[in-house]
Amino acid sequence: MTRAVRLTSIVTLLAAVALIAGCATPDNGPTQRSTDVFTVPPTSVAPSTATTATPVDPQCDPNNPAASLRPTGPTPAPGQMPAGSTMAKIFQNGHLTVGVDQNTLLFGYRNPRTNTLEGFDIDVAHEIARAIFGDPNAIDYKVVTTAQRPVVVQSGAVDLVASLYTITCTRWHDLSFSTEYYRAAQGLLIRKGDADTISSAANLADKRVCATKGSTSSANFQRIQPAAEMVEVTNRTECLVALQDGRVDAVTADDTILYGFEAQDRTTTLLEARLSVEPYGLAINRGQPDFVRFVNGVLERMRADGTLSDLEAKWLGSTGNPLPPIPAASYRD
Repeated sequence: MTRAVRLTSIVTLLAAVALIAGCATPDNGPTQRSTDVFTVPPTSVAPSTATTATPVDPQCDPNNPAASLRPTGPTPAPGQMPAGSTMAKIFQNGHLTVGVDQNTLLFGYRNPRTNTLEGFDIDVAHEIARAIFGDPNAIDYKVVTTAQRPVVVQSGAVDLVASLYTITCTRWHDLSFSTEYYRAAQGLLIRKGDADTISSAANLADKRVCATKGSTSSANFQRIQPAAEMVEVTNRTECLVALQDGRVDAVTADDTILYGFEAQDRTTTLLEARLSVEPYGLAINRGQPDFVRFVNGVLERMRADGTLSDLEAKWLGSTGNPLPPIPAASYRD
């Protein structure tokens, strides 16, 4: 079956189950050992603030925020984590705990056929688990919203977050990040019927634009088009529903998210213009630099042996859009 046909089957299944947040994909991924997928209670989430209000990490280069901590030596073999290390503690727990999204087609979403989480980010998390345990499915998931991501990392509720997380110097102030494993760009999604009047952010003055709370997209777009009325939602898919219902005129988000929306609803279209560069990293607690270096060693292996390229083709090759080059690692020490 071709990837184009598989993507068509995804959209068909979406219509059949009538779930915006749920989507299907070819059932060719590994069976998940852990099914303990749950949502972090909303009460645990601190009020979101604009990214620009957060102090920046003085060690972060604003011209290269994706620079991370260099791996130290060869990556230890699975099951042989250094004594006293963060990885040894994770191994003793018996699983890697990962914060993920379940509503973003192609990156992190629940397959209604199997009730498992699938996507590019999910498969990246599989590789980290494989490196620690020798088992890619030794994972427990916590389903988190965009705004909850820093909370679960800082509190220790998860070992890492794999959820389309853009690396910025403001976020480095409170979190650590792996090296960049995917490079996205912020875009705009509109209804096809509005394409004659909306071709760029310039046409959205005095229009309603949807973005996710706690995302870089909302703050970015307010700077780009301050005359727009921002509508912020908790879950990414709420923006698609608002666009379908006519409550907003456009959705702004990373193009990775908008590719999925466009596939889910063929009455929408993604504009060609890209508003910003969005480097994705895995978020890790700042008190665990050894784990950051370990994860970066795993990502180095994935770049070298083609795993990252294979995952990108697996999940994004069916969109018909050009695949971005796998970003090279950049280090701050």
